[in-house]
Amino acid sequence: MTTDDSADARLFARLRAVWEEVDPMPAGLVDRMVAAVAVEDLSREYALLTLVEGTLAATRGDTDTATLQFSDGRTNVLLHLSVAEDGRRRVDGWVDAQPLSIRLVQDAREWTTDAGEHGRFAFVDIPPGLTRLRLSLPAVAGEADPREFQTPQFEI
Repeated sequence: MTTDDSADARLFARLRAVWEEVDPMPAGLVDRMVAAVAVEDLSREYALLTLVEGTLAATRGDTDTATLQFSDGRTNVLLHLSVAEDGRRRVDGWVDAQPLSIRLVQDAREWTTDAGEHGRFAFVDIPPGLTRLRLSLPAVAGEADPREFQTPQFEI
């Protein structure tokens, strides 16, 4: 440690001591923040579990719906596929990241949509066929460019 580093460390220590005296951290703040984060995660998980539970109940006698889940270890996507009366498809999805773009791709055709505040998105009036979902995700620490999340092809 150089002389400048130790002087900086002493200055920051005095500054921290002043703030701890003038504006101390409220008692229980850490516990309340951990609980708030846990509740947020539980709300998201409950929404996904409710969707899957409702889907399973609806699909017991109905082959016109399916639920698919994809993950690359950093991003998770849940898709609910259903068939409309005219034979076209609807794809409802949820993603646990905030993507820059969401694209549904069939051969040369492509549909684009955005995710809502809680990661929900939908594509309607899609023809049946082999399909792939592509998400462009923001770069994370240590990455220079946005990253691409792509599902394997699936039949809708």
